[in-house]
Amino acid sequence: MIDDMLIGPVILDDRMTGKNYLDFLKNKLPKQLEDVPLAARIATYFQHDGAPSHCTRHVMQILNDTFPNRWIGRGNTINWPPRSPDLTTLAFCLWGLMTSEVYRKKVDTRDELLVNILDVIACIKERQDAL
Repeated sequence: MIDDMLIGPVILDDRMTGKNYLDFLKNKLPKQLEDVPLAARIATYFQHDGAPSHCTRHVMQILNDTFPNRWIGRGNTINWPPRSPDLTTLAFCLWGLMTSEVYRKKVDTRDELLVNILDVIACIKERQDAL
């Protein structure tokens, strides 16, 4: 989410490791940002939590190169405190909406869950485009 723009989704097929997260940052995130206006990209702060895959040396290096002094997470000058009670826009708004909508339909398989997730994201984007 950048400003009021929902980007993505990016579905990662494998377990989240430092290597997979690095691949996301190098190869998938830039494609997601292509439609974001340049002024918004330049002003963007990248935020992630303190998951171990987010804190590898290579991940932090690419974040320093891509978002110099503009990323929030463990190991940076803008630290996100562990178990922080602060709610972000994603936590407060988007994830709550997504969770309630995605689990409205019972799922039995990972594939059904992915279909629900993609359907909900498509609906949110349609609402966004209508505004």
